[in-house]
Amino acid sequence: MNIDDDLHDQVRRASKVSFRSINAQAAYWIKVGMLCETNPTLSFAEIIERELSSAGFSAQPLALSEA
Repeated sequence: MNIDDDLHDQVRRASKVSFRSINAQAAYWIKVGMLCETNPTLSFAEIIERELSSAGFSAQPLALSEA
């Protein structure tokens, strides 16, 4: 797949922040974009929550400490 140089630079920078390879970052964005297009009534947060849930992941809310 050929992508524009500017987009490749964005993927490279995002991959460093998210600790993914460049290919894994591109695949993540492709999958999320596909899910967003096929589920236009869901928010990004709802889509991610559904994906995590379907993978068997259950995040616990963060507790605020009284410091």
